[in-house]
Amino acid sequence: MKPLEKFLKKQTTALTRAGGFVGGVADKAGGGTGASRRRASLSRVVPFFRETSPESGQPREYLIVINLTVEFTKTSRISCVCSRWRSGAVCESELCACVSVETLLDDFMLTHPIFLTADRFQQVLLQQYPPPALKGAVHSCRAAVYTCVCIFIHMYVYIHICVCVYIYIHIYVCTYTHGGEEKNSDEEKESRKKQVRPLFRHFRRIDACLQPREAFRGSDEIFCRVYTPDHSYVTIRSRLSCRVGEILALVREKLQYSEDQPVLPGNLVLVAVTSAGEKVVFRPSDEAVFTTLGVNTHLFACEPTELDSLLPLPEEIHWTPGDSKLHDMSAEEVANQLVAFDWELFSCVHEVEFVCYVFHGEQSRWRPLNLELVLQRCSEVQHWVATEILQCQSLPKRVQLLRKFIKIAALCKQHQDLLSFLAVVLGLDNPALSRLRLTWEGLPGKFRKQFQQFESVADPSRNHKSYRDLITSLRPPLIPFTPLLLKDLTFLHESCKTFHGELVNFEKMHKVADMVRIIRRYRSTLDTETTPPHLQTKAYVRQLQVIDNQNLLFDMSCRLEPKDT
Repeated sequence: MKPLEKFLKKQTTALTRAGGFVGGVADKAGGGTGASRRRASLSRVVPFFRETSPESGQPREYLIVINLTVEFTKTSRISCVCSRWRSGAVCESELCACVSVETLLDDFMLTHPIFLTADRFQQVLLQQYPPPALKGAVHSCRAAVYTCVCIFIHMYVYIHICVCVYIYIHIYVCTYTHGGEEKNSDEEKESRKKQVRPLFRHFRRIDACLQPREAFRGSDEIFCRVYTPDHSYVTIRSRLSCRVGEILALVREKLQYSEDQPVLPGNLVLVAVTSAGEKVVFRPSDEAVFTTLGVNTHLFACEPTELDSLLPLPEEIHWTPGDSKLHDMSAEEVANQLVAFDWELFSCVHEVEFVCYVFHGEQSRWRPLNLELVLQRCSEVQHWVATEILQCQSLPKRVQLLRKFIKIAALCKQHQDLLSFLAVVLGLDNPALSRLRLTWEGLPGKFRKQFQQFESVADPSRNHKSYRDLITSLRPPLIPFTPLLLKDLTFLHESCKTFHGELVNFEKMHKVADMVRIIRRYRSTLDTETTPPHLQTKAYVRQLQVIDNQNLLFDMSCRLEPKDT
């Protein structure tokens, strides 16, 4: 039985024994374990998911605030109850009840975008608790709303586009709960100047790539190059989340004052062109297209009649044989920089981005920007391995590089960076590399045996059992193989219905939240202290020059070792 199937069966068995939550209906007796109490609390929110109340005709959305804020009031007692439990003044059942409420709050905050938009959630809070109501409300009611909003802001303020709305609600509630003590700090955050940052890979700068990676938000402004059919380009400054129509307006403004383009361009379209020549035309309403581009994919602005004439950049079509800079770097230095950069990227990914990536996809109002960059990095490392080896013309040096990459993979595994570890292993498994018989025969037996062990970890059979056994044996902090996390979430999403009629499948929400909490646990004890980096190695690792055209890689492989050898 597969691990996830065992988990689902275990959860079902536990619920059945507890007499708990089945199909959105909870045990009305109110008893049972902490888990059943949590599900009983959630069942009281179920009527919200009908659009209107058949009795009153009023929107049921207000019920979610009424029910949840009653439960959220208890969260302020968590620390007090825990200390009293340690002293023996509180029984274990009361402690479990408090902890289950805290889990309920966390489950709701992590998964509410699946069935309740953030804008609607804000509107319900504001409509249900206007200033006069909060001013005259009892302390428990105000504390409940304050707790709800604070956790909401803490979880979403750094990733949502409409940051000002969250800050407004925070100030709005704090004014009537704590006398506006936190108003100044929020105003300082709002008035903080935006930092204009280049998006790595699309606008390469040495000084920028050496800086620690910070999380991107949709409101951040970035520099990006947009090319024209003659391969000249304009550099624009725009928000990361801006629409394609806004990007084209900036491009038109730049081209209008360009000496090479004296005539104002007509009806422009934005196109993504890959190194293989494939083209994707964006719609004017598309948002946040920068992070969706591939490793060597660039944006082109052209008229619709010029689409057929678009070609990849010359440096992506042609390649120059030569020795790699990697020969002059030690495997330890490269592995350390890979791990450090992966930690920066993985730490920037907000845990909610995993949920929105799977459950919303293209329909999401804001894209999981940082998660998409991690996925691109995984693909980039795979192509980097193949590029470096296939550009090397000397057979002994190719064998040397092969040994170095196996050693780098071993060091990444030792540092518990499974993202780069598996990316390097999958890169060595590239068909363009695996066919190099003479190169692999020159590899010492020790390294061949070690690589076979690494291949077994990457084996997808039995639902990636070898990888799952490995990650279970490790203790946080660690960097998981992100694509497999998304695969598990996708399986959970597609195998379980989100709604049962007019009711929300809260069991599915619990399982999604549990998987997100696992990701949170992976980086919960992260120690960011590192040794002073070698700047040349750091710059090399953070702006890898790769070839992602598989046909070109295969041609390079055949030139090194023709089929008849």
